[in-house]
Amino acid sequence: MKLAKQHIPWAMAALRVALGPLLILGARANWNGAALAGIVLTALLSDIFDGILARRWLCDTPAVRLFDSMADTAFYLCVAVALRLSLPTVWHANLPLLLTLLGLECARFAIDFARFGKPASYHSYLAKSWGLVMAIGVTALFALHRSNPLIPLALLMGIACDLEGLAISFILPAWRRDIKTLPAAWRIRQQWIAANFPA
Repeated sequence: MKLAKQHIPWAMAALRVALGPLLILGARANWNGAALAGIVLTALLSDIFDGILARRWLCDTPAVRLFDSMADTAFYLCVAVALRLSLPTVWHANLPLLLTLLGLECARFAIDFARFGKPASYHSYLAKSWGLVMAIGVTALFALHRSNPLIPLALLMGIACDLEGLAISFILPAWRRDIKTLPAAWRIRQQWIAANFPA
């Protein structure tokens, strides 16, 4: 039973990876908005509960957290493709923000690999808020088949989140997971300096 519990958070994150291509397939096949919205809502619930269950069952390892972050990125890249297929007018209306966000995501990926040899997995408060706003906005977008103010807001939050992530990556002396805020990253750096360069 313990072994099975340890695999459930992995499976829930993997579900999001699988739901991404399904969402693209649905958009290409002109599935109704409720079906597409249901896929996004399912992904949101899996994202919320995989972390809760992993912490409750004491299997919240760095590997699980890293895979969770990568699953989120993969899913929302698929959301962007599905949006282009299903609602091209919304895509074009938000294209400058979307391209800025994608550029920052690529920059973060490259910089994190250069510094730490693997992607970051900070799960900051801003990142959690961004994920929630994005999921609600996209769910409403597919369900109602028209834009809403949460879409540009979510893209702006994503840009802010990536800028925060870049700052955290430059501040941290080594890879760490679950850094909730910039001040938390700064405290870790100060502790590292005090330990390695005593006065």
